[in-house]
Amino acid sequence: MATKIRLQRHGRKGYAFYSIVIADSRAPRDGKFIEKLGTYNPNTNPATVDLNFERALKWVMTGAQPTDTVRNILSREGVYMKKHLLGGVAKGAFGEAEAEAKFEAWKNNKQKGLEALKNKDEEAKKAAAKVRLEAEQKVNEAKAKALAEKKAAEEAAKAAENASATEEAPAAEAEAPAAE
Repeated sequence: MATKIRLQRHGRKGYAFYSIVIADSRAPRDGKFIEKLGTYNPNTNPATVDLNFERALKWVMTGAQPTDTVRNILSREGVYMKKHLLGGVAKGAFGEAEAEAKFEAWKNNKQKGLEALKNKDEEAKKAAAKVRLEAEQKVNEAKAKALAEKKAAEEAAKAAENASATEEAPAAEAEAPAAE
Protein backbone atom coordinates (compact mmCIF):
# COMPACT_ATOMS: atom_id res chain seq x y z
CA MET A 1 0.00 0.00 0.00
CA ALA A 2 1.48 3.36 -1.08
CA THR A 3 1.08 6.05 1.54
CA LYS A 4 1.00 9.79 1.01
CA ILE A 5 1.49 12.68 3.38
CA ARG A 6 -1.12 15.18 2.26
CA LEU A 7 -3.32 18.04 3.33
CA GLN A 8 -6.94 17.47 4.29
CA ARG A 9 -9.06 20.60 3.86
CA HIS A 10 -11.25 22.04 6.60
CA GLY A 11 -12.74 25.47 7.25
CA ARG A 12 -15.26 27.60 5.47
CA LYS A 13 -15.23 28.90 1.93
CA GLY A 14 -12.40 31.36 1.40
CA TYR A 15 -10.83 30.53 4.78
CA ALA A 16 -9.19 27.14 4.40
CA PHE A 17 -7.57 25.31 7.30
CA TYR A 18 -5.71 22.05 6.69
CA SER A 19 -4.81 18.91 8.60
CA ILE A 20 -1.57 17.16 7.65
CA VAL A 21 -2.44 13.47 7.40
CA ILE A 22 -1.05 10.12 6.30
CA ALA A 23 -3.44 8.53 3.82
CA ASP A 24 -3.56 5.76 1.25
CA SER A 25 -2.63 7.22 -2.14
CA ARG A 26 -5.96 5.99 -3.55
CA ALA A 27 -8.07 7.72 -0.87
CA PRO A 28 -9.80 11.01 -1.74
CA ARG A 29 -8.40 14.31 -0.43
CA ASP A 30 -10.85 14.68 2.45
CA GLY A 31 -11.51 10.96 2.87
CA LYS A 32 -10.23 8.22 5.14
CA PHE A 33 -6.75 8.67 6.59
CA ILE A 34 -4.33 6.56 8.65
CA GLU A 35 -2.89 9.15 11.03
CA LYS A 36 -3.08 12.88 11.65
CA LEU A 37 0.38 14.49 11.96
CA GLY A 38 -0.61 18.10 12.56
CA THR A 39 -2.29 21.20 11.20
CA TYR A 40 -1.46 23.96 8.72
CA ASN A 41 -3.14 27.39 8.75
CA PRO A 42 -2.17 29.55 5.75
CA ASN A 43 -4.48 32.39 6.86
CA THR A 44 -2.05 33.76 9.46
CA ASN A 45 1.07 35.75 8.65
CA PRO A 46 3.38 33.83 8.69
CA ALA A 47 1.49 30.57 8.14
CA THR A 48 1.00 28.55 11.34
CA VAL A 49 2.18 24.94 11.39
CA ASP A 50 1.60 22.56 14.30
CA LEU A 51 3.40 19.31 13.53
CA ASN A 52 4.22 16.11 15.44
CA PHE A 53 7.88 16.13 14.39
CA GLU A 54 8.78 12.60 15.50
CA ARG A 55 5.81 10.95 13.77
CA ALA A 56 6.40 12.95 10.59
CA LEU A 57 10.06 11.88 10.59
CA LYS A 58 9.06 8.24 11.13
CA TRP A 59 6.68 8.32 8.16
CA VAL A 60 9.20 10.07 5.89
CA MET A 61 11.88 7.53 6.87
CA THR A 62 9.52 4.63 6.05
CA GLY A 63 8.86 5.99 2.56
CA ALA A 64 5.62 7.98 2.69
CA GLN A 65 5.54 10.40 -0.26
CA PRO A 66 4.48 13.96 0.56
CA THR A 67 2.64 16.26 -1.80
CA ASP A 68 4.52 19.37 -2.98
CA THR A 69 2.97 21.67 -0.36
CA VAL A 70 3.55 19.18 2.45
CA ARG A 71 7.15 18.65 1.29
CA ASN A 72 7.73 22.41 1.59
CA ILE A 73 6.13 22.44 5.05
CA LEU A 74 8.19 19.47 6.25
CA SER A 75 11.34 20.99 4.82
CA ARG A 76 10.66 24.32 6.57
CA GLU A 77 10.06 22.49 9.86
CA GLY A 78 13.33 20.56 9.51
CA VAL A 79 12.04 17.02 8.95
CA TYR A 80 14.03 16.61 5.74
CA MET A 81 17.15 18.12 7.34
CA LYS A 82 16.89 15.54 10.14
CA LYS A 83 16.34 12.74 7.58
CA HIS A 84 19.43 13.88 5.69
CA LEU A 85 21.54 13.91 8.87
CA LEU A 86 20.26 10.49 9.95
CA GLY A 87 21.21 9.18 6.48
CA GLY A 88 24.74 10.46 7.08
CA VAL A 89 24.82 8.70 10.45
CA ALA A 90 23.67 5.44 8.82
CA LYS A 91 26.46 5.72 6.23
CA GLY A 92 29.04 6.40 8.95
CA ALA A 93 29.93 9.91 7.76
CA PHE A 94 29.59 11.27 11.30
CA GLY A 95 28.22 10.29 14.70
CA GLU A 96 24.72 10.71 16.05
CA ALA A 97 25.83 13.36 18.56
CA GLU A 98 27.38 15.40 15.75
CA ALA A 99 24.17 15.04 13.71
CA GLU A 100 22.14 16.35 16.68
CA ALA A 101 24.54 19.27 17.09
CA LYS A 102 24.25 20.14 13.39
CA PHE A 103 20.45 19.93 13.56
CA GLU A 104 20.29 22.16 16.65
CA ALA A 105 22.61 24.69 14.99
CA TRP A 106 20.38 24.70 11.89
CA LYS A 107 17.26 25.08 14.05
CA ASN A 108 18.77 27.99 16.04
CA ASN A 109 19.86 29.72 12.84
CA LYS A 110 16.35 29.29 11.45
CA GLN A 111 14.82 30.76 14.64
CA LYS A 112 17.17 33.76 14.49
CA GLY A 113 16.17 34.36 10.88
CA LEU A 114 12.47 34.21 11.77
CA GLU A 115 12.96 36.59 14.71
CA ALA A 116 14.88 39.01 12.49
CA LEU A 117 12.06 38.88 9.94
CA LYS A 118 9.44 39.52 12.63
CA ASN A 119 11.46 42.42 14.04
CA LYS A 120 11.82 43.89 10.56
CA ASP A 121 8.04 43.63 10.01
CA GLU A 122 7.35 45.25 13.39
CA GLU A 123 9.76 48.10 12.64
CA ALA A 124 8.14 48.62 9.24
CA LYS A 125 4.71 48.77 10.90
CA LYS A 126 5.99 51.26 13.49
CA ALA A 127 7.56 53.42 10.77
CA ALA A 128 4.34 53.36 8.75
CA ALA A 129 2.33 54.29 11.84
CA LYS A 130 4.74 57.16 12.56
CA VAL A 131 4.39 58.44 8.99
CA ARG A 132 0.58 58.24 9.23
CA LEU A 133 0.66 60.08 12.57
CA GLU A 134 2.87 62.85 11.17
CA ALA A 135 0.62 63.23 8.13
CA GLU A 136 -2.45 63.37 10.37
CA GLN A 137 -0.76 65.99 12.57
CA LYS A 138 0.01 68.12 9.50
CA VAL A 139 -3.62 67.87 8.37
CA ASN A 140 -4.83 68.76 11.87
CA GLU A 141 -2.46 71.74 12.01
CA ALA A 142 -3.72 72.95 8.63
CA LYS A 143 -7.33 72.58 9.81
CA ALA A 144 -6.55 74.40 13.06
CA LYS A 145 -4.83 77.21 11.15
CA ALA A 146 -7.80 77.56 8.77
CA LEU A 147 -10.19 77.57 11.72
CA ALA A 148 -8.10 80.20 13.54
CA GLU A 149 -8.06 82.38 10.40
CA LYS A 150 -11.82 82.00 10.05
CA LYS A 151 -12.37 82.93 13.72
CA ALA A 152 -10.01 85.90 13.35
CA ALA A 153 -11.94 87.07 10.29
CA GLU A 154 -15.23 86.68 12.17
CA GLU A 155 -13.79 88.59 15.14
CA ALA A 156 -12.54 91.33 12.82
CA ALA A 157 -15.98 91.55 11.20
CA LYS A 158 -17.68 91.76 14.62
CA ALA A 159 -15.17 94.39 15.76
CA ALA A 160 -15.77 96.43 12.61
CA GLU A 161 -19.53 96.09 13.10
CA ASN A 162 -19.24 97.13 16.75
CA ALA A 163 -16.98 100.05 15.79
CA SER A 164 -19.44 101.28 13.18
CA ALA A 165 -22.31 100.86 15.67
CA THR A 166 -20.43 102.86 18.32
CA GLU A 167 -19.65 105.63 15.81
CA GLU A 168 -23.32 105.89 14.84
CA ALA A 169 -24.47 105.94 18.46
CA PRO A 170 -22.51 109.14 19.45
CA ALA A 171 -23.59 110.77 16.21
CA ALA A 172 -27.20 109.93 17.01
CA GLU A 173 -26.76 111.29 20.55
CA ALA A 174 -25.20 114.44 19.17
CA GLU A 175 -28.19 114.94 16.86
CA ALA A 176 -30.69 114.28 19.60
CA PRO A 177 -29.77 117.29 21.78
CA ALA A 178 -29.64 119.52 18.74
CA ALA A 179 -33.16 118.52 17.81
CA GLU A 180 -34.52 119.64 21.18
